[in-house]
Amino acid sequence: MSKQFRMATSRLDRRLSCAQTCCGTHPSRTCGRIFHALVSAVMTPFVVMTAIFLVSIGAGMLGSVLGLGGGIIVVPALSLWLGVDIRYAIGASIVSVIATSSGAGAAYVKDQMVNLRLGMFLELATTTGALSGAFLAGRLTGKWLEVAFGLALIYTAYAMWRHNYGAERVDHRPDRLADALRLNGVYHNHATGEQVSYRVYRTGAGFALSGIAGIMSGLLGIGGGVIKVPAMSVYMRVPLKVAAATSTFMIGVTAAASAGVYFARGDIDPYVAGPTAIGVVCGSLIGSRQMRRLNSAALRAAFTIVLIVVAVQMLHRGLTS
Repeated sequence: MSKQFRMATSRLDRRLSCAQTCCGTHPSRTCGRIFHALVSAVMTPFVVMTAIFLVSIGAGMLGSVLGLGGGIIVVPALSLWLGVDIRYAIGASIVSVIATSSGAGAAYVKDQMVNLRLGMFLELATTTGALSGAFLAGRLTGKWLEVAFGLALIYTAYAMWRHNYGAERVDHRPDRLADALRLNGVYHNHATGEQVSYRVYRTGAGFALSGIAGIMSGLLGIGGGVIKVPAMSVYMRVPLKVAAATSTFMIGVTAAASAGVYFARGDIDPYVAGPTAIGVVCGSLIGSRQMRRLNSAALRAAFTIVLIVVAVQMLHRGLTS
């Protein structure tokens, strides 16, 4: 049995043992045997893998729709709820991010919602940052990784709450670099049935922020979409749906750059990464098909509340462990 399954079982065992107080201050041996039998019966490898798979489907759906990669949900779910060590949770998330990009990214390219030239340009910065973040993760303890992830969640919640991502603001200052690289684009708005053209601005700022996104991706296994989407939408004036689709297309390349480092360190457990990747692929395919019909504003508002709750939990565990 995988080390992570033993850890998850042990953690649930400790949680359920607290419930033995229902039998009195000094619970009987019979009561103790009942609870230990319950743990052994429930937390089998099949049940754990099924739980990981189901959680990953939801993570893939949200990650695909919001362009966040799913890791922002997978890592807290595996670490907080299933008791997986955060290093292995991040390793599984790295694999799932590649899976998300492969599943949903292809669908977005087919729908012509991805700005390929912009994505490949920004990928120069994110790939370099991802390698740096992956090496840095090997030098930090699990406690500080949890704190860093909690802070990243707070930033994500703030950016989404502030959002005005998709606001149609006009920046009249031309960007010579964007024009030279032909980064401006056109996408089909399925809601209105119109072809919408847009220009790209502040290419330098977007490139720098993409480098930071790469570091976060390699360090925390979250794909970097939490920075890429606001960077493209707020700073570069790319429409929200195009930014989310382009981010989903990019995160696979970013994660692949750091996956080798995690694999060499032994931080990728196949019993955890396998069901995570499969679940995220299924969820991302569902999310990519539903994206055009969803109310982005309502979805962002609900997701922001979830992020704040999870961030508080991650910070509390990291600072008190």
